[in-house]
Amino acid sequence: MTETTIGTTSTIKHLFVMNPGAGRVDGSRTLIEKLRPFDGRLDYEIYLTKGQDDATRYVKEKCREYEGSDCKLRFYACGGDGTICEVVSGLMGSSNKNTQMSCYACGSGNDFIKYYAAQEDFLNIEKLINGSPHVVDVMEVRTMGEKPVVRHSINAVDVGFDSVVCKTMIDVKRKPLIGGKNAYTTGIVAAVFKGMNNCCTLTVDGKELHSGKMLLSTFANGRYIGGGYLCAPRSKNDDGLMEVCMLKTMSLLRLIRVIGVYRRGEHFEKRSLARYIKYAQAREVEIRTPKEVHLVIDGELISGSHFVLKQMPGAITFVAPR
Repeated sequence: MTETTIGTTSTIKHLFVMNPGAGRVDGSRTLIEKLRPFDGRLDYEIYLTKGQDDATRYVKEKCREYEGSDCKLRFYACGGDGTICEVVSGLMGSSNKNTQMSCYACGSGNDFIKYYAAQEDFLNIEKLINGSPHVVDVMEVRTMGEKPVVRHSINAVDVGFDSVVCKTMIDVKRKPLIGGKNAYTTGIVAAVFKGMNNCCTLTVDGKELHSGKMLLSTFANGRYIGGGYLCAPRSKNDDGLMEVCMLKTMSLLRLIRVIGVYRRGEHFEKRSLARYIKYAQAREVEIRTPKEVHLVIDGELISGSHFVLKQMPGAITFVAPR
């Protein structure tokens, strides 16, 4: 990379927010070595997170520190979708709008980035530093009740079958053979035994879309979940709308037949699946369940029985590798 190229980013402070627990191994040493050639030529910092929500706290603090400054802050979520989610939540909780974010994709699944490029491109520091900005939407996710919790999703929110899948993925992500990129498949096997019959009421922009039994529901800005399942092939992350896809309860035999179709993103094209799918685009969705369930937000879990999702158009500037 030439000095001229670096000079174009001289007003940007590059903040690498590394989650040491992301992926199958700690990638912090690799990141440090990749950045070493830029010492003295690039204004950057590396921060190693210390636990859940620490990335969100760090991003908020840095945004406050540079409030009113001419310096643009670019945060790199160094990890997977969960780390991206935490960085997004930090940016959404800040009044400093002179910010951007990107991703150094060293996590297990890295589904959001598949919207733009392959994982290896998001591991190329030079391509990231000289990346292209895209203004994208974010979903606000709010648990309703006495102690409401607000989270943000840039990729996808799931409830039902995928909740069991996600819980299993978290448990096995660093185990050989069944973990890593195979963790989602392992989760599906577990969910066959524990996540086939779910129940909820979905209200989309004030109109009831479904009430009763279901297999799963996905609410997406991105297109992929679970390490490469193309759940929302029609999604655009900058159109002001979230994609809503609900699959009705089905037999195990049919589910086995559907999994490959769902992975390839062909579920809207199969006429035989039409009676099992309810689809909509929405600005706001309300989810009610008869008992407490897990909601999956970009690979992280929250619990509740009443949730409201709102689309926040153009909320984040995301930098994809050039």
